[in-house]
Amino acid sequence: MQRLYYLLALIAVLLVACSTPKYKYPHVVISTGFGDIEAEIYTDKAPKTATTFLHYVDSGLYNRSNFYRVLNVDNQPSNAAKAKLIQGGIWKTNPAKAIAMQGIPHETTKQTGISHTDGVLSMARQAPGTATTEFFICVGNQPGFDYGGENNPDRQGYAAFGKVVKGMNIVRKIYDQPEQDQSLLPPVAIISIRRL
Repeated sequence: MQRLYYLLALIAVLLVACSTPKYKYPHVVISTGFGDIEAEIYTDKAPKTATTFLHYVDSGLYNRSNFYRVLNVDNQPSNAAKAKLIQGGIWKTNPAKAIAMQGIPHETTKQTGISHTDGVLSMARQAPGTATTEFFICVGNQPGFDYGGENNPDRQGYAAFGKVVKGMNIVRKIYDQPEQDQSLLPPVAIISIRRL
C-alpha cells in the first residue's frame, strides 16, 4: 500500500511538472539556412500584434519564406535617419498573399512599453494599421523606430512584439551577407517558424 502511495505521489508531481509552462511567454524558433533564432513573443504587452504573429506561425505561413532585406549604415540615404535590421516574411515568396492579408491594428511602443532594442522583433508597415506578415529584427538599439522616433514620418513608430533570446549570432550573420539596394543577395531561407 505504501508503495502505491509513493507511486501515486510521483505521478502527481510529474503531472504538475508537465503542466507548468516552461517560459513566461510563448517562444518560437525561426529556422534559417544559417541556423536557428529563438524569440519570446510578448502576448501580454502587444496582444494584437503578438497573437496575429503566432496565428501566422501556427498556420505554417512562414514555412519556406525568407529574410530578404537588410538596412545598414551604408545602404540608406545620407540625409535619412539610419537604421540597422534584417527583414523577413512572405513578401518575396508569396507577395499576393502578403498584400491580401488584413492589416493588424497598430500598437505603438508608447502603448506596449517594448522599445526597439537589440534583438527586438517588430512589424514592418506603411501607414499605421497596415502591417501584415512582414517583420524585422533590430540589430543594435533603434530608438528611431519607437513612438515619436524619426525613422517614420508619422512618428507613430513600429509595433514591437518580441525579442530574440538565442541566436543573435545568426541574426548578425544574416545582417552581414552581401546586399544590393537593401536586398540580400541571395535571400536567406526561413525554413520554418514554429512554437517551442
